[in-house]
Amino acid sequence: MIPPDLPAELKSALAAKLEGVSRSDTAGRAALISQTYRDGGTSRGIRSETDALAYALARMPATYAAVVACLNALGGMRPDFGPATLLDVGAGPGTASWAAAATFPSLTNFTLLDNNDALRALALELAGGRDRLDGADYRKGDAIGLLADADPADLVIASYVVGEMPELQRSELIDLAWRKTRDTLVIIEPGTPPGYQRILALRDQLIASGAHVAAPCPHQAKCPLAAPDWCHFVQRLPRSRAHKQVKGADVPFEDEKFSYLALTRQSPARAAAARVLAPPHVSKVGVTAKLCRADGASRIVTVPRRDKDAYAAARRWNWGDAVDAGA
Repeated sequence: MIPPDLPAELKSALAAKLEGVSRSDTAGRAALISQTYRDGGTSRGIRSETDALAYALARMPATYAAVVACLNALGGMRPDFGPATLLDVGAGPGTASWAAAATFPSLTNFTLLDNNDALRALALELAGGRDRLDGADYRKGDAIGLLADADPADLVIASYVVGEMPELQRSELIDLAWRKTRDTLVIIEPGTPPGYQRILALRDQLIASGAHVAAPCPHQAKCPLAAPDWCHFVQRLPRSRAHKQVKGADVPFEDEKFSYLALTRQSPARAAAARVLAPPHVSKVGVTAKLCRADGASRIVTVPRRDKDAYAAARRWNWGDAVDAGA
């Protein structure tokens, strides 16, 4: 399992960029960018080098952690998956490419797509001279146009980009992304009810196109959850000193909520029997957990303490884990 914190070389590159830059100015820009996103805005407001750095310091650790969590879950279902080529759609500062490089040593070819000059410049600077990402092909322009012209890739990632587009364009983008996918497509959105609804709509669209869900769903049926419930997960990540300063936070960790889909051309050889949908509760009676099961149902189950082997296994369950059907 790849850890959720940024790679040392990426931390070093960000720290070098921060030298001589006002922390208070950067924190102010980060706060403004974060508020813009909370208000439904997009990355179009990131125009300068300072904006891009503020965004990277405030958001890159959390988005990296979320992408790693999704790729770890994919690896659990596809332990033999060794992609050679990556297509990173809506790449921003290159977060998903860094996460994919850490997760899959087999990757040798990286193509990044985005329309933001400032984020593209920062991504190329952060990757310069650093392992396999040095020399990555980062193309600037409209995502749909760039994607239409891109070569197919073994792994395609659309991370935190769908929500920045109007509904009709989302459908077109993901249809194109699937057509460019040789093997696996991963879509990640914020773990909010609107983010989940976008994931749900794209799930229906892609299953209708012949895609197989590898994670998180253990089935191809309709999602069993009903509002106000929604499918999302949480990745906890450590905060660096710079991260805390930019975020104006004292807590040494952050919890990033995300919703995601990993879809494959072929049905995965290993299928999850169930997925844990919320933090399990451990009591004297047993372990109680909410599971999405292979039969398409969502159920709350209790593994009794008297069943020693099953109980010992259930005590190790975490939110988001794929677990045994016998639970």
